[in-house]
Amino acid sequence: MVVTVAATGSDTAEPLHSTTFASRYVRDQLPRYRMPEGSIPKEAAYQIISDELMLDGNPRLNLASFVTTWMEPECGKLMMDSVNKNYVDMDEYPVTTELQNRCVNMIAHLFNAPIGEDETAIGVSTVGSSEAIMLAGLAFKRKWANKMKEQGKPCDKPNIVTGANVQVCWEKFARYFEVELKEVKLTEGYYVMDPKKAVEMVDENTICVAAILGSTLTGEYEDVKLLNDLLVAKNKETGWDVPIHVDAASGGFIAPFLQPELEWDFRLPLVKSINVSGHKYGLVYPGVGWVIWRSKADLPDELIFHINYLGTDQPTFTLNFSKGASQIIAQYYQLIRLGFEGYKHIMENCKLNAAVLKEGIDATGRFDVLSKADGVPLVAIRLKDSTNFSVFDISENLRRFGWIVPAYTMPADAEHVAVLRIVIREDFNRSLAQRLLADINKIVGELDAHAVHAIKLSTAAAAEGASKSTVDAVTEAFKGLAGNKKAGVC
Repeated sequence: MVVTVAATGSDTAEPLHSTTFASRYVRDQLPRYRMPEGSIPKEAAYQIISDELMLDGNPRLNLASFVTTWMEPECGKLMMDSVNKNYVDMDEYPVTTELQNRCVNMIAHLFNAPIGEDETAIGVSTVGSSEAIMLAGLAFKRKWANKMKEQGKPCDKPNIVTGANVQVCWEKFARYFEVELKEVKLTEGYYVMDPKKAVEMVDENTICVAAILGSTLTGEYEDVKLLNDLLVAKNKETGWDVPIHVDAASGGFIAPFLQPELEWDFRLPLVKSINVSGHKYGLVYPGVGWVIWRSKADLPDELIFHINYLGTDQPTFTLNFSKGASQIIAQYYQLIRLGFEGYKHIMENCKLNAAVLKEGIDATGRFDVLSKADGVPLVAIRLKDSTNFSVFDISENLRRFGWIVPAYTMPADAEHVAVLRIVIREDFNRSLAQRLLADINKIVGELDAHAVHAIKLSTAAAAEGASKSTVDAVTEAFKGLAGNKKAGVC
C-alpha cells in the first residue's frame, strides 16, 4: 500500500508527490512505550502498524492452536457490522440477547441436557473456556459451601480433582479462588486422567471432579462414563454428592457429530455442567465460549447479579461486564448455516486429514504416534530415537518454512516424554498436509546429515588427539633415553 500524503499549506506538510514510505512519519522513530506528542495521518499509522504485523506468524500455518483461523466472508461481514455492539446492553440490543439465548439452547440440546422442547436451558456465553470454567467452578464451590454450612461442617478447605493434563485455566481457578488442586499424575503411555485414581482422591471437601473431553496434550477423550459410574458408587457408599464437570473446550463440538453414541454429557447423572469453546471447533474467531448447566438447581441464585441502570432488570453471571457481540452473532451464524450435517462433514474432513498426516508420519519410521484416532483431530508424535536431535530441533526448523508446530514435555510424572503436536483445523487441507510431511522429511534428513557430520568431526578430533598423544609419548621416551646416556668416544 502506497499512499500520497496531501499538502496542507503548513510548514510541516509533506509535498504532494511524497508517499507514505518517503514521508517523515516513516523516517522518524515513533516512541514505543509513550504516547507520541503529535498526531500522524491515518494512512501513515495504518502503514506503520501493518508493516510491523508482517513479522507475525501466518495464522493458517499456526498448527499449535485449536482456535479458528478461517470463516466464510458472509460471517466476517456480520461480525464487522456488529463490532460496535456491547453485548451487555441487553435492553438496547434485544435481538443480540435473543441470539445468545438461542445458541445456549442449541448447545444444551446438543449436549443432551434434560430439558423439554419449550423449556429454556441454563447457560451463558463467555469470552472463552477459561471464563466458562471459572464460572462453573464458582458454582460448584458455592453449592458445596452451602451444603457444608447446612451440615455444620467447616467449608474452608475445598478441593477439586483433575488430571495433570488439564489446561492452565484450571490451575488459575484453583489459585485465584483458593481451591486445592488435586492432580492425578500421568504415566508413560497413559496421558489422561485415570478415573479410578481420580475417585480414590475424592473426599468430603471435593467440590467436583473435572474430566477433559479432548486433552490439550494428545487430543484424547477421558472416560467420563467410567468416572461417573465409579463416582456414583463412591457417593452411595459415603453419603457424599460429588459431581462432575466436563471440560469439552475442544471436544464438545466434535464428539456429538462423530461419536453420538459416546456417553460423556448430560446423559450421565453426575455431569452438572459443561464448557465448550465456540472459537475452537465451534468454528468462530476468538473469543467466545459457552458454559451450560444441567438445571437451574446447579447454579446458585446468589451468584447471579441483577442490574437495572441500562434500562431494565438484567440478570448477569460473568467475570467481566462489557464484551463484544460479534462472536455471539458469528456463533449463531455457524449453527444455523451449517446445521448438524455441516458440522459433521467438517469434523469428518478434519479427522480424515489427521489420518493422512499420521499415515505419512508413520511411514518415515522415525516417530511414535501418541494421539488417538477417536479424539480431537490432531497428531501428537515423539521421536523413536532422540540421540542426535530432539523434537525441539524439528519444531525450530519448521519455522523456516512458515510452520508453527509446538514441542513440549508432558506433565508429571511423564516429564521425560517430549512431543510435537500438530492440530488439524477446518482450513488445514490435504495439500497442506502433504507439504508439511515433505518439510518434516527434509528437516529430519538435514538433522541426520548434521549429526553424521558432527560425529565425523568429533571422531577426527579424537583421532588427532590420540595421534598427537602417541607422538608426544614417543618423543618423551627418546628424550628420557638421551638424558640417561653418558657422554664418551663413539
